[in-house]
Amino acid sequence: MKKAVNQSILTFILNGISILALLFMGYSLVSYGKVNSQLNAASKERYDLTYNANRFMDGSAYLTNEVRAFAATGSQEHYDNYWNEINNLKNRDIGVAAMQEIGITKEEQGMIEEMSELSNSLVPLEEQAMENVQAGDSESAILYVYGEVYNESIAKINDLKNQFLEKLDARTLSQVETLQNKTDLIQKEIIFALALVAVLQLFNMLYTRFKILHPAIVVKNQMGEIAEGNLSAAFSLQPDTSEIGRLVSSIHETKKELKKYINDIDQKLAEMAKGNMDLSIDIDYRGEFLPIQNALSQILDALNQALFQINSTAGRVSMQSERMTSAAQTLSNGVVSQASAVEELSASIKDISVQLDSTSEDASIARDASVQAMKQLQISSEKMTALTEAIGDISESSNKIGGIIKTIEDISFQTNILALNASVEAARAGEAGKGFAVVAGEVQNLANKSAVSAQDITDLIEKSIKQVEYGTALSMDTTEALTGVVSSAKVASEKIDKIADSALQQSHSLQQLKLGMEQISDVVQTNASTAQESVSSANELYRQAEELKVAVQQFKLRRS
Repeated sequence: MKKAVNQSILTFILNGISILALLFMGYSLVSYGKVNSQLNAASKERYDLTYNANRFMDGSAYLTNEVRAFAATGSQEHYDNYWNEINNLKNRDIGVAAMQEIGITKEEQGMIEEMSELSNSLVPLEEQAMENVQAGDSESAILYVYGEVYNESIAKINDLKNQFLEKLDARTLSQVETLQNKTDLIQKEIIFALALVAVLQLFNMLYTRFKILHPAIVVKNQMGEIAEGNLSAAFSLQPDTSEIGRLVSSIHETKKELKKYINDIDQKLAEMAKGNMDLSIDIDYRGEFLPIQNALSQILDALNQALFQINSTAGRVSMQSERMTSAAQTLSNGVVSQASAVEELSASIKDISVQLDSTSEDASIARDASVQAMKQLQISSEKMTALTEAIGDISESSNKIGGIIKTIEDISFQTNILALNASVEAARAGEAGKGFAVVAGEVQNLANKSAVSAQDITDLIEKSIKQVEYGTALSMDTTEALTGVVSSAKVASEKIDKIADSALQQSHSLQQLKLGMEQISDVVQTNASTAQESVSSANELYRQAEELKVAVQQFKLRRS
């Protein structure tokens, strides 16, 4: 990664230098104020010293001028002005006192004292000159104030005055110039500090704009693109060791990691969409993306397990549906055969019913004949012959009924076996065979009822056969011994009544059997229809199971 200065450090340095420059400028401003105050004070002091020095010198010159004017003109005004200066105005004394108060050097004080001594040495001459003028001796007065001694003293005073003013002016000017130089220097320092602060702030502003704000805006835009899911947006910033550079490096790393995760997820989902479930998560997801890796692994494991179970279940369903189809077809064939047998049985029962009706009519005739036996003994032989034939027919019909009952028992037994097999196959079929199990149960119940009814008919027929045998014996006895007809007519009549009642009972039982067989026929027809539907359902289930196997086999699962 490229080396670069941290923005925070450089900004801290620039701002630190700017703050130091501002502090220095503040200190310079304070110093400038102080020095400027000193300069103003020095300038005022120079002015005051010069003013008071001139006042002192002007006072001395004023006295000289007034005394000379009084000596020359004798005007009282000049005399009064002279003494007014001496006694009232006292400009010389005030000027010296003011200079001493302001502050003068010892040399300057010595020169003032020397000028004062020279001025004081002229006072006697001036007083003498004024006295001469008052005495009217103007010439002597002029000699005093214009004489060589007076002029020499005035010349010395003037020379001292010039020296004093030069020294005073030189001293105060030097002090003012020194302070002025200080103020100029401080002004330059302030300007330099201000320029430095301006340059630093300009550089800081440009640096902040181009090295911080511009990258921050680019980073913001890039983060906006990332937030919208656009990881392929151009990102021109390059990472370095600065804060922004490390942030840029983090963004590059984030985009790289996100692309890696997205590409891996896209690849896995594409393979899953193609049916390839033999996959594994090869890369390690980090941080908050770790649950995605775990979720993908769990999804792949769950799909492999579920599809494997579906495939296995589809195979088992296909096998069971194929078996159920075969069993349902067999059951359907058996039910069709059973329906044919039931129809035949029903036809036979109808025939028996007709015969029983005929027997019932014959029994009624025999009953009438037994009632009239006493009156018709003459024709008993003929009637007994007819009775013997009728009883033979009854015996023959009873034998036939026994065979039909045997057929009914066989059908009931076969139906019971078929119902039991259907129940077993329905139990094997599970949910799909629940409806058929109910039908099989109903068939079994009907078979049981048929067996019970057949047993009842058998009992009745056995009774009928016994009665027929008994009637045959009676008819033989009657034939052999017509003489006992009268005594036995009453017994024969009773027996014939019983036969008639039995015949009626048999007719009624056959009617019930007929109704039962019709119900059995309806149930068998319903079973046949249900069996056909079961065959169709089993075939459809087998077809769908095969389609499910084909659909599941399109997925490539893990071998484990």
